[in-house]
Amino acid sequence: KENFDSIPDLEFNPIRGKIVHAFFDKRNLRQASDGLADEINFEDFLTIMSYFRPIEMNMDEEQLDRFRKEKLKFLFHMYDSDHDGKITLQEYRNVVEELLSGNPHLEKESARSIADGAMMEAASICVGQMGPDQVYEGITFEDFLKMWQGIDIETKMHVRFLNMETIAHCY
Repeated sequence: KENFDSIPDLEFNPIRGKIVHAFFDKRNLRQASDGLADEINFEDFLTIMSYFRPIEMNMDEEQLDRFRKEKLKFLFHMYDSDHDGKITLQEYRNVVEELLSGNPHLEKESARSIADGAMMEAASICVGQMGPDQVYEGITFEDFLKMWQGIDIETKMHVRFLNMETIAHCY
């Protein structure tokens, strides 16, 4: 994990800790349903990087759906820090506070209000109208899929690397 400290682009990322954690999360490594690896090898690194590969033009609808769910499962694991299968209000507050931590003009209470509002929106999308004594316990993966419906995660969550054809055109 300490090798990730030397990656310059991660140094100023507000959710750096969550990103590094995701690389060692056994759920993302497809090794187990819980726990963290102490270290990863090259194959593990490639497994994690596969979540960031761009879509291929020849994918059919079933492949695109599976590809989308894999990416969303990776994101879900980043939010579900206690590995219980739900993103609770507190877990979501932590993420929002981390994301907004670089803004000196935004107080912690404002970040908390943003998280609370987003969680209420999630509850309305996933559960609908709730009764006065009903409590929304957290976002399940099925809820997470509903919330991301219509958002083009396939083309946004990717890393493009130059291929040899692109390099050849530069000469």
